[in-house]
Amino acid sequence: MDTHSTDAVSLPAVSVIIPAFSSDRWDGLRQTVASVRAQTVQAVETVVVIDHNPELMAKAVREMPGITVVANAGIRGASGARNTGAAVSRGEVLAFLDDDVIACPSWLESVVSHFKNPAVVGVGGRLEPLWQTHRPRWFPPEFDWAVGCSYLGMPESATPVRNVWSGNMVIRRTVFNAVDGFRKGFGKVDSRSRPEDTDLCLRAAGYDDGGIWIYEPGAIVSHRIPVGRSTFHYFLRRCYYEGQGKAALVSFNGGTESIAEERRYTRRILPYAIKRGIRETARGEASGMARNFAIVAGLSFAAAGFFVDYLVENIMARNKPAMARSTDTEQEVPRSTPWHSDSNVRAEYQNTVRRKGGEPR
Repeated sequence: MDTHSTDAVSLPAVSVIIPAFSSDRWDGLRQTVASVRAQTVQAVETVVVIDHNPELMAKAVREMPGITVVANAGIRGASGARNTGAAVSRGEVLAFLDDDVIACPSWLESVVSHFKNPAVVGVGGRLEPLWQTHRPRWFPPEFDWAVGCSYLGMPESATPVRNVWSGNMVIRRTVFNAVDGFRKGFGKVDSRSRPEDTDLCLRAAGYDDGGIWIYEPGAIVSHRIPVGRSTFHYFLRRCYYEGQGKAALVSFNGGTESIAEERRYTRRILPYAIKRGIRETARGEASGMARNFAIVAGLSFAAAGFFVDYLVENIMARNKPAMARSTDTEQEVPRSTPWHSDSNVRAEYQNTVRRKGGEPR
């Protein structure tokens, strides 16, 4: 390990894992890898996991010497790719970045230093938006999570939190392995996001006697925001998907554990944002009214996604016993049917999760 820092020798060995799925993001992937190489504390390895894209796989192997390049051995999506990267890596600590971020030179040093505390299971850093054009004037900073970034209202110093984001996440390998990594079949596929990182954080915090996640705002990575994500249509769609993802978490873990921080966000952070918008509007700033409209619309779409998905889940849950009885009249229901698998997974999940407080995804 590089010893640019005087404490580097006491820090754990880190493997940086970067999933990649699109050939269109090749230049961004190269910039991500370059930013890892420029760290003040060097990782023992960088692993790029190509998600079911043979063309991109061949290009990465050919043009990234010194980088471990592997194909996603799991199902398509970010969760399978990250799990594959963890399986082939050797670091004591696993650091996850996305292929559209640029880490500041002190990123790794800032997050890994927290592992001197044995109670820390993982750390996440700040994600700052790097708009490809310009930030839309109607876009409220409290909704920067909609473009995968830290939002206004998050802690400004190192703080224990409920969860961090997988675009800037570091976790102990022992804990990651113990909870079986990211949940298989649940996570981001292409541009559709799911809160697989929140799910992992909840399970990791409940491992063994419990542990804490730290949000370290000094560990900064810049997240590139393409033009297509600066539209109001994308904003609403992303909010709707977020609501659906939180409904899935409730189905795994129950409402108390899964959305307590979202309630706090809605009660405390958004009312302050609305008041600010009203003051700006009173001063003649049209953007204040536009941001307030976006806040109301975004919250409404997130709520719609949550309740639609939640209702569908409950309707299916009520119908499952009847379906099972109907099937039993002809043959015994196999233990591998989806409802048996789901109930077992949820029971196991409920036994492992303890809420540690913090920020919504």
